[in-house]
Amino acid sequence: MDQQLSDAIAAREEFLAPLRARVHDGAFRLFDGFREGDPRYVLDVYGTTLVVFDHAESSEAGDEALQSLVASVLERLPFLRTVLRKPKAERDPDLRKGTVIHGAENDLCRRIQEHGVRYAIRLRMHHDASFYLDTRNLRALLLDEMKDKRLFNAFAFTGSLGVAARAAPAAAVVQTDKRGELLNVAKDSYALNGFPIARSSFIAGDYFEVTSRLRRSEQLYDCVVIDPPFFAESPRGRVDLEASLGRLLDKARPLVADGGRLIVVNNALYVSGAELVKTLEGIAGGGYAEVERFVDVPSDCAPRSVGSLVLPADPAPFNHPTKIAVLRIKRRDGRS
Repeated sequence: MDQQLSDAIAAREEFLAPLRARVHDGAFRLFDGFREGDPRYVLDVYGTTLVVFDHAESSEAGDEALQSLVASVLERLPFLRTVLRKPKAERDPDLRKGTVIHGAENDLCRRIQEHGVRYAIRLRMHHDASFYLDTRNLRALLLDEMKDKRLFNAFAFTGSLGVAARAAPAAAVVQTDKRGELLNVAKDSYALNGFPIARSSFIAGDYFEVTSRLRRSEQLYDCVVIDPPFFAESPRGRVDLEASLGRLLDKARPLVADGGRLIVVNNALYVSGAELVKTLEGIAGGGYAEVERFVDVPSDCAPRSVGSLVLPADPAPFNHPTKIAVLRIKRRDGRS
């Protein structure tokens, strides 16, 4: 795997150059084993922390290989101070949040910077790393295009998309997620950037209930982002990216002002790009929406395929199973 790692590092020089120059606040995917030759490991860099997503079926069998891999990365990238291993096959949810296998837990990276915007991260808060690298280009879009506009960010997680829009600067950003502790990370990001924190901008609650309340109060937004988890259930409804994405979009679409955008993120491995396009075209079929563009996942997260990678479903015309589409909405009532 040594040559595979060397090739991956060489391909990430644009991200590594600032870190080697002692600017240790960037975040990127260092190695995507599924596409670069070893599906046991995905390696992400957050500042001075290496996060190892360990997909090996047996932790014991993979220990020696993991130790060799980590030693090789630390030798090549000496600015790394800590290594956090997240075993994806682990059933215990607390263990899936990760174990520090190099350095001290207090030294884990807690903030990064992207496109000049600061983000708080909590690497052991969740089985993921609290900040999704594959939506970097979407954050760039929101940063570039949301000036003086209103954004509603559903399924916000730790709110990075809303933070990017707020930095545009957007006129207003409302973020909602079922878990309030995740929204607290978004508030920490606001604080890092000097943004005022208003309670009304962060709504902890069920998606179906929150969107229903906003529709009743006739709230409208220039842009609505919906980035749901693969599957979740609540007393008010079910989130299922394979079976019920259209229903989720039906709840969000009335919140979009005339001429505004509905941005859809679908990261379900078993939903093909063609299936998603068909769903979106069904929404657009009435003449009140059109698919405006797709947003690619950045090259460090979607490197050129090596070997015979077989995905559960073909993401084309998207470049990655994280499929991002922008729809332009037209309202029957013309409200804006």
